Amino acid sequence: MDTDELIRTVPTELFLGGEWVAAENGATFPVHDPATGDILTDVADASPADAVRALDAAVAAQHEWAATAPRERGELLRSVFGRITERAEDFALLMTLEMGKALPESRAETKYGAEFFRWFAEEAVRISGRYTHAPAGNGRILVTKQPVGPCLAITPWNFPLAMGTRKIGPALAAGCTILMKPASETPLTMLLLAQLFAEAGLPKGVLSVLPTSRAGAVTGPLIDDPRLRKLTFTGSTEVGRTLSERAGKAMLRTSMELGGNAPFLVFDDADLDAAVEGALAAKLRNGGEACTAANRFHVANPVREEFVKKLTERMAQYRLGPGTDPGTTLGPLINAGQRETVGTLVQDAVAAGASVRLGGDVPDGRGWFYPATVLDGVTADARILREEVFGPVAAVTGFDTEQEAIDAANATEYGLAAYIYTQNLDRALRVSEVLESGMVGVNRGVISDVAAPFGGVKASGLGREGGSEGIEEYLETKYIALQ
Repeated sequence: MDTDELIRTVPTELFLGGEWVAAENGATFPVHDPATGDILTDVADASPADAVRALDAAVAAQHEWAATAPRERGELLRSVFGRITERAEDFALLMTLEMGKALPESRAETKYGAEFFRWFAEEAVRISGRYTHAPAGNGRILVTKQPVGPCLAITPWNFPLAMGTRKIGPALAAGCTILMKPASETPLTMLLLAQLFAEAGLPKGVLSVLPTSRAGAVTGPLIDDPRLRKLTFTGSTEVGRTLSERAGKAMLRTSMELGGNAPFLVFDDADLDAAVEGALAAKLRNGGEACTAANRFHVANPVREEFVKKLTERMAQYRLGPGTDPGTTLGPLINAGQRETVGTLVQDAVAAGASVRLGGDVPDGRGWFYPATVLDGVTADARILREEVFGPVAAVTGFDTEQEAIDAANATEYGLAAYIYTQNLDRALRVSEVLESGMVGVNRGVISDVAAPFGGVKASGLGREGGSEGIEEYLETKYIALQ
């Protein structure tokens, strides 16, 4: 399917209670192509009243969906997994058009995102409890798991499919209904996914998709509504803190997957060629616009120059361009504001003493492009070591001792992902155990896996997504005392 045909066939209305409807007031907002700045299409702009209608539908559907056989819930997820796979190229192209990433990246996300449905289709039938005799011999203990109830999911723009499937999969598998609020920059992928659910026969009200340009106005009344029982959010720590405070007043179950500032540690015994390849994966996956992206490269001083030289040579091979071009390996950033943020952080690092080994200049022309950039000798006071750059910039600094590397890695309020390169197993385990991070990659630059728990500590959030742990976020534990 070509670009124009795909855009024409993607739904642009709200998916509300199983129906495609216009926003209550008829409002729409534009979706832009980051490679050109042009408008791809306009989509319905949900209002607070639309959100309440969607919650009404979710509440009405909750009891019946929770009572649906786990096998049946799982088979529906498996059906949609198959439908995504059949339309993988459409999903990849659509993500590239609205988010900007190169097509190979979008194809990888399509496969990764679909896998959450296959995984949680299997987890739906493995929800378990326990039955035991009370230790005192005066009765029996029955423990069972029940769905939390209607959920609200708020997803970011950087992974338009996977951030949604990672929440929809466990929610539906657990027996919860769910409202999806996709990012205003990238609503089309989630609307296409809703179309596949409708085709697969998902009962009305179990899933609603509410694109909106007024996130706070639309989600606020939902969070305050006592019928909503869970909030799951992926996005910035700043917004996560605000949402958590509001959700706390309502005593909502929450899952918060927030910002990152991932350290990438290269010790002097590392295989440098492997470390460079891992660095490319950890830094340039998704164009650097990933919460797990390596943000700070702490490299042992005896091997730092060689590492920087090899990294610079490899990053120089990335070709900047529109994500739809066959030769592109690095697409544009999501918008002008993000490009300005990246540029400001680079300029601050240079002003503080860092040297530019590659890139660092905004290219002329249309679109929101920023080149692959390597900074060496980044000083401790540079903002780029404290703030998430969310772009294709590798900031390198040196260390002399293992403890110095650990202290530098932990010197952040964030704790989502970290990476270690060393050929010493004792060191790998020793350092992994003391890094203040929810996930650690040892001699590998990509750590995301549907079968593993994804999440962080400190300001990087609460809860876990994926793995056998992921479905627990959507289940309540009930204890029944039997005589």
